[in-house]
Amino acid sequence: MSGKRRRSFKCAVHHLDREVSSENDFHIILEEPPAFERMVHIIAGEFLTDERDRKYYADRYTCCPPPLFIIFVTLIELGFFVYYTVIKGEMNMNPSGPVPIDSVFIYRPDKRLEVWRFLFYMVLHDGWLHLLFNLVVQVLVGLPLEMVHGSLRIGTVYMAGVLAGSLGTSVFDAGVYLVGASGGVYALLAAHLANVLLNYNNMKFGIVRLLSIFFVASTDVGFAVYGRYAATSSEPQGHPVSYVAHLTGALAGLTIGLLVLKNFEQRLHEQLIWWVALGVYAACTIFAVLYNVFTPVLPPQ
Repeated sequence: MSGKRRRSFKCAVHHLDREVSSENDFHIILEEPPAFERMVHIIAGEFLTDERDRKYYADRYTCCPPPLFIIFVTLIELGFFVYYTVIKGEMNMNPSGPVPIDSVFIYRPDKRLEVWRFLFYMVLHDGWLHLLFNLVVQVLVGLPLEMVHGSLRIGTVYMAGVLAGSLGTSVFDAGVYLVGASGGVYALLAAHLANVLLNYNNMKFGIVRLLSIFFVASTDVGFAVYGRYAATSSEPQGHPVSYVAHLTGALAGLTIGLLVLKNFEQRLHEQLIWWVALGVYAACTIFAVLYNVFTPVLPPQ
């Protein structure tokens, strides 16, 4: 095969994958891709499991509109922490606590009628360690997910996790305060974890990713459980903060994530899973709302 024919053959082979239009364009394949394109390919490889989905996303992503939701939420949470720590002085730079129990945003069991608290508790955190974990996870996991699925879908999953966190706390750990964005963070983490769990054979180092996510999440939940009961046993003046939001937020991610995250190639059996997920999330939400309506208000512990 002559050099010219060999070059034409290479162009034909790469035409579908690289969209080469002529022999003169073949040099584009040999050039080092720009930094943005490399980043997009890395995100596609890390957060998409099917090779066709990865190529579809990498070839078409333009960062327009930009992923602003996670950035906005991160700045808001950081701003509130600085406000309550530096300006108002109601918190200090301890790794955990104290929480601003008199804030109009904190979830309190004795103020359930102030319904905005079921969502806006997310802007407060129980110390800088609590804040740092949530910010790191939502940036490293939430931001790439937003680049793949869009701000509206990721915002829906995140806020569904936040709402599930407060509703779950009001049912299973009534009588304690609740702060932090852990419900939303664990919703994102669980949505991504479910995707990895179902497709880890198609992902590089899939089992390592699973073990890493489980280790990080279980460590954080362990600290939250310890803080929940240590606040009342070792420090009588402390105010316990619930850990239930981690668990119910993850449940929201496993259900609402299946409903709203993009599925580039939906299969028939996944439509059944879609309806099951919708039923589970709707049933849990309705039950929690009715529970709060018909049960008496409890004073905080």
